[in-house]
Amino acid sequence: MRIWRDGVELNVGHGKQANLLALLLARANQPVGTGELIAMLWSADPPATAVNVVQKYVGALRRLLEPGIAARDTGSYLVRRGAGYMFSAGPDVLDVVRFRESIEAARADPEPRAALDAYAEALGLWRGPVADGFVRETGAMPVFAAVEDEFLDACAAAAELAVALGAPDRVAQPLQLAASMAPLHEPVLAALVTTLGAAGRQADALAVYQQVRTRLAEELGVDPGRALQDAQQFVLTRSLPSQPPTRATTPSPGLVGRAEELAVLRQGLESARTGGASLVLLEGEPGVGKTRLVEAAAGEAAQRGALVVWGSCLEGDGTPAMWPWVRTIGAVLDHLPTAEREKWLAGSLGRLVETRDGTPALPRSDDQFRLFEQAATALAAAGARQPVMVVIDDLQWADVASLHLFVHLTARLPAGVLLVGTLRNWAPLPDRELTRVLAEASRVPGHRRIRLGPLSPDEVAELVRRETGQLPDVGAVRRIRLRTAGNPFFVRELARLLADEGELTEDAVAEAGVPSTVRDIVRGRLAGLDEPARDLLQIAALVGRDVDLRLLARAADLTAQACLDRLEPVEALGLLGPDPGNPFSYRFAHDLVRESVSVAASRRQEPGLHLRIANALEDGAQDGESVAERLAHHLWSAGPLADPARTAAALVRAGRRATMKYAFEAAERQLLSAVDVARGAGLPELELAALSQLTTFLGMRVGSPAADLRLLQRAETLARTLGRELDAVEFLYSQWIRFSQGVDIGRSGRQAQQMLDQGLSSRSPIVGAYGACAWGVHQYEIGHSGEAVRSLTRAYRLVTEEDVEPDEVLLQRRLQREVPVWLATMTALHGDVDAARRLFATAEADAGDDRSATTIWAGMAALTAATVGDPAWALRAAERGIATDLEFSWILLGTYQRLARSWAGAVTGDDPGRAAAEARDLIEERLVDPPLASAATWYGLLAEAWLAAGEPDEAAAALDRADAIADATGQRDAAGLIALMHARVLAARGRPADEVRAAAEDARALSLAAEAHLFVRRADDFLAELALKKPRSH
Repeated sequence: MRIWRDGVELNVGHGKQANLLALLLARANQPVGTGELIAMLWSADPPATAVNVVQKYVGALRRLLEPGIAARDTGSYLVRRGAGYMFSAGPDVLDVVRFRESIEAARADPEPRAALDAYAEALGLWRGPVADGFVRETGAMPVFAAVEDEFLDACAAAAELAVALGAPDRVAQPLQLAASMAPLHEPVLAALVTTLGAAGRQADALAVYQQVRTRLAEELGVDPGRALQDAQQFVLTRSLPSQPPTRATTPSPGLVGRAEELAVLRQGLESARTGGASLVLLEGEPGVGKTRLVEAAAGEAAQRGALVVWGSCLEGDGTPAMWPWVRTIGAVLDHLPTAEREKWLAGSLGRLVETRDGTPALPRSDDQFRLFEQAATALAAAGARQPVMVVIDDLQWADVASLHLFVHLTARLPAGVLLVGTLRNWAPLPDRELTRVLAEASRVPGHRRIRLGPLSPDEVAELVRRETGQLPDVGAVRRIRLRTAGNPFFVRELARLLADEGELTEDAVAEAGVPSTVRDIVRGRLAGLDEPARDLLQIAALVGRDVDLRLLARAADLTAQACLDRLEPVEALGLLGPDPGNPFSYRFAHDLVRESVSVAASRRQEPGLHLRIANALEDGAQDGESVAERLAHHLWSAGPLADPARTAAALVRAGRRATMKYAFEAAERQLLSAVDVARGAGLPELELAALSQLTTFLGMRVGSPAADLRLLQRAETLARTLGRELDAVEFLYSQWIRFSQGVDIGRSGRQAQQMLDQGLSSRSPIVGAYGACAWGVHQYEIGHSGEAVRSLTRAYRLVTEEDVEPDEVLLQRRLQREVPVWLATMTALHGDVDAARRLFATAEADAGDDRSATTIWAGMAALTAATVGDPAWALRAAERGIATDLEFSWILLGTYQRLARSWAGAVTGDDPGRAAAEARDLIEERLVDPPLASAATWYGLLAEAWLAAGEPDEAAAALDRADAIADATGQRDAAGLIALMHARVLAARGRPADEVRAAAEDARALSLAAEAHLFVRRADDFLAELALKKPRSH
């Protein structure tokens, strides 16, 4: 980005102020809301003062661009628009505006050579990537990527025209720039190969092709696509097309305009048909025609033998979690052979697409990843049989889990699949999660992002003609387009309204008092309905975009026939009509219509309407679980009109259903609402039921968020009040884990003592095992290795040898997974490494293919092996754990595994300095802010890695950090190791032998007092090494 004023280049600086200007320039002449700017500038955790900071940046930029403006003047360029800002300038000021206008001129010009002139002028304006040299925040990346996509698309189109006209040199330089910006963008690369070949540079062309082929194979594991293959063949055969190509693409019947956008979707489908994979994102304002365009492409895809599966994201908390994927994955499985379908349904996908009763198993941090992997594999199986087009419509309404699956698939898109996502770019603005989706998608090679703009005047005229049967005059078209901003839905609705007034002329439009929004049109139509029809329509709007007539009739207390009769005038007005694919369902003409009807409803009436819908859902449900989330939403929205016990119970069921689908964020929201309702109504049993489910999600977090701890403490109190000893000790254990992981030794110690006392006085072996386990780990943390082993040995006996009651079995299994691993760690530290190895081997065998259990034993075994000083053992455990948790979902244990791998690489590898630096960066990124368990231990091991790299000063710095963390937290499990590493640093620095020996003997004594015989042995080994060396002479 470069800016001149009066011939002098301005320095706009760097950082977020410069990024703000770059964003507004990329969206030139389009308003950008303040909320959207904040999301793009601070992709995560914006400051509380973000609005003020944006205002400060805008003021500074105005003064930079126009130094003479008054303090509160907006100036000529950076102007306020609604709740946001817009950079307003023409082609004489902004190159990006000039570029876009030249591209539009090229596409519109029927004369090929004039079109090529316009393309050449536009492409010649480019100098490099958008915002090159700036820190490109995650949220801003989609905006910059979209501008780059405009350039890449224009390059490909211009190349095709230039080659056909025998003027390839005119686009060669922009194509080379484009290829450097997008080295995996096949259309651009194919165009570059073709252009070089047409210019007589056959060797250069084939060299480019070979480079691309190699890169695709090495980075993506794929062969060149059809376009690149055709380009290579053209270079080899030198067969030029005899006529300029036709640049307009045939639109789909019934679709007005959108020819180029439809061509992109057709290309994506063609890629899927030829064994490739494609991702297309389609964005635009509400009513601009996103869904209509995709429907047209989907119709063509189905006619050509593709399997089209469609999932719509619906607005409102009442939409079941993962709803778009329930529909799409279910449809994909239905098209697989019966045996293959049954195999998938027996796994995680069955929990997603089928309603299942019962209590879900305790969720694990990897459950969602396993579901996503199965979804990708099932799509791959379908794509191997026939091309598959997956449409996820209205991503702005998607729940968090649905967005996460979309991101997962963009990174692992199977061959034979075209994935299409549509979203609004305002009303609402993309939130943080959706912005992340766009950022991740922008990294997918060859992805296409289409921004649907307004219809042209000719297209407006054609749409009006189709809707009304009248051909409006030029003036009427101009006024309609001005009022509607070329929005197709608004054009259609406004045309129908005006057609009722008579002939569509400019004067008629001017005299009609044209409504300014779709909402105004809907409000006008509602005024023509009688009150019963309006009431029925408002109930329908609260049900959703698709309305089951049986549900609507029950909610309105009508017979089916009476309901249909009452809907007749509504249907005549074009607000709500039959769903062609479902005789039991009606559908709103557009979500904008449903939103407008919903807004028109009285806020005082809404709770009662929600209660009527809830009653109707409950009365008509064949399976309570199948409507659990919708029922919970309507009962909660009914507020005080609904029985709180009924609402809380429904929210708990909804949370369970969301958990079954691994939609943990949705489940957490439902269960928190259940807790609030139950507590407010004094319903302790229901509150505890909600908290019991809720704490399973909290257990997957690292650290101790205050809100989580308050919930756990409340659950413990409730459980004790209700006489639930097992529940109470489990909640207490969960609190203790958080304090232990967060190295809050004081609080974790008090809770460990409390659990130990309860365990000693309880008849339950499980309560006793919880207490002995917590106490043993606490003793380990404060440096009492002997007592840690003795306490963990007692816990091990209680969970492996004692009989338990049926209601204790699940807790016993949890402890059987954790206690042996803890005991193995303590046993090694106590000095019996062989026994520790046997315990870890048993834990590994018991884990089988359980990813959670594998992650636990592998993480602790990796740490233990490093403290033992066995790099081969550490590396084996680390690699097993990392392979099980590639997505790094287990933050603490996953960090241990990766640190052990780096440590092993440092003490045995060819480049110990690099491995040590990797370990240092990982510790600082993951373990120290705030400090987490074993941070001091890993700094001690980092010192050993730096010593292996011949960097004693770095080792000393690592030990200083270890000492500081140990002093601040009180965690002393590795005190002997850290002291020994201090002695080794002294030796590496060439200190006198007596000084080194004294430090090593102090480390040995410290370890002996703690009964950390492992470190005693390591100190003895080091002292033996010193004894073999000659004394240092003076």
